[in-house]
Amino acid sequence: MARAVAALPITGFALCNGLGATVEAVRTRLYEGQSGLGPSPVPCPFPTVVGAVDCALPELPKELQPWSTRTARIAQLLITQLEAPLARLRARVRPERIAVILGTSTVGADVTEDAFRHYLEQGALPANYDLWRHHTYGALLHVVTHLIGARGPAWIVSTACTSSAKPFATAQRLLAAGLVDAAVVGGIDTLCSMTLRGFFSLDSLAPAACRPFNAKRDGINIGEGGALLVLERAGDALALLEAVGESSDAYHISAPHPQGVGARLAMLRALEQAGVAASDIDYVNAHGTGTRLNDSAEAQAISSLLGDHVPVVSTKGYTGHMLGGAGASEAVITLLSLMDGFVPASLGAGPVDEAITLNIPMTRQHGRYHRALSNSFAFGGNNVSVLLRAV
Repeated sequence: MARAVAALPITGFALCNGLGATVEAVRTRLYEGQSGLGPSPVPCPFPTVVGAVDCALPELPKELQPWSTRTARIAQLLITQLEAPLARLRARVRPERIAVILGTSTVGADVTEDAFRHYLEQGALPANYDLWRHHTYGALLHVVTHLIGARGPAWIVSTACTSSAKPFATAQRLLAAGLVDAAVVGGIDTLCSMTLRGFFSLDSLAPAACRPFNAKRDGINIGEGGALLVLERAGDALALLEAVGESSDAYHISAPHPQGVGARLAMLRALEQAGVAASDIDYVNAHGTGTRLNDSAEAQAISSLLGDHVPVVSTKGYTGHMLGGAGASEAVITLLSLMDGFVPASLGAGPVDEAITLNIPMTRQHGRYHRALSNSFAFGGNNVSVLLRAV
């Protein structure tokens, strides 16, 4: 099948999550098989663990102080990591030709929760609380575009757990249409009571470290963090965004299709867009939440399309589920496997559910990984599979 779009150079990327504040810190702990899960800094009336960002976050510049939130400061941390590739980008691309497409689900929910708590205790909102600058999607977008110096098309995608995977496809379309020459894509989510209590109310929250694909898996852990990537029409590629497959099966508001029909279709469309065969895939970073329904459905989708030989790992056993930040973060984690030649152990997976026949490595694997799929699936049957290629 002919390619629908050209492969895009990825010229820079940044990462921050419960494993560490930089790409290198995250890589080291993945390599060593060390979990980033631990006690929740958000008070919970039930047992669970989370993947919390445990580092000092930088302050925003003076002109952005009114927009200062945890989400915005994580964005500042990520953009600082991208200083060199962004400088090269700005030297050859006009600001109007640089897009910013981000994904998030919680945005400033943590700040609003704190403000409401203050209201209940004091009878008034905090004097410095600003709904528009602290809670809204536009607030995060304002901070990121200002820090990057981009003035091209910019918007936020919020499709639950695919929020920061969808921007890859959006950037593809903007570049293919000739509207921009580069795009910064990614996403960020932070911990808040809403998500912790919400997933607990759905009986989906694990009381201890999650166990994707395990026979006794019992739910997810929530994580926080994010990632940003620089995509260009042409540039010195660290790796390539080769294709993005999307689908929406709308089977159920919160459950996947039992046979993973939508998940399979998203992966298939990624292969078709790239014009490659299933046998060309060397690794799958699975959505792998650790819930019984997700892992079973995704396993069937992968097995029916790719077979059972390709290594499949869920890295949520390391970071927890970053929700709106998961898609971009796991894409960067997948890039590390392509660039550094290793697949991390799938923490907590053993003993694997007997009904799951995938190749799920219990120990770190080494090899030459040329192509990999990074899967993100969301409530409502929204599915994205990002196909990445080594250079």
